[in-house]
Amino acid sequence: MSNKISWRDPTEGISYYQGMPSSGYLNSKINIMREFDFDEALVALQNELHCFAYKLTADKDEAEDLLQETMLKALDNKDKFNPGTNLKGWMYTIMRNAFINNCRAKKIRGNLYVLSEPESHFLLRDGSFIFVDNGHDAKEIREALKTLPKAYYVVFMLYVSGVKYREIAAKIGVPLGTIKSRIFYSRKRLKQLLSDFA
Repeated sequence: MSNKISWRDPTEGISYYQGMPSSGYLNSKINIMREFDFDEALVALQNELHCFAYKLTADKDEAEDLLQETMLKALDNKDKFNPGTNLKGWMYTIMRNAFINNCRAKKIRGNLYVLSEPESHFLLRDGSFIFVDNGHDAKEIREALKTLPKAYYVVFMLYVSGVKYREIAAKIGVPLGTIKSRIFYSRKRLKQLLSDFA
């Protein structure tokens, strides 16, 4: 009688590449990328992008230039776009950033003010307001501004004109804390009203 003990390699049959994506998964990703024609998708968005460019520039020629610049930037960076995600949002971001950079390059910051916050993004240019992220036009924002109490409106307009809190307080003759609270209220009120327009 043999006392030999049979032994089986516990790792037998286990793949050492279990952490790697399966070939089926990789093939599906490749197919998605093949099916997604980036250039065709850009052409399909061209009219919407042109409208957005005009909202930003308020000038036909500048809008056309901005559109072309945006298209070129997108084509140069299309390897950074993930098929299946929001191409329109990606393109709007490229266009908005190009517009702001162009304004800075032209040194017109004296009449262009940018307020960037998680919940809002205002542009003020030559007295016209644009609520960029949701595509609000100047008329909608002027209507919303009219609903602010006069004291709040004055403070908010000074604020978006680039005047600092302390300077506003000194100019109007009210405490700094009051200025901050009025600006906070105005932002909140405008955000609420503009969401009703969307």
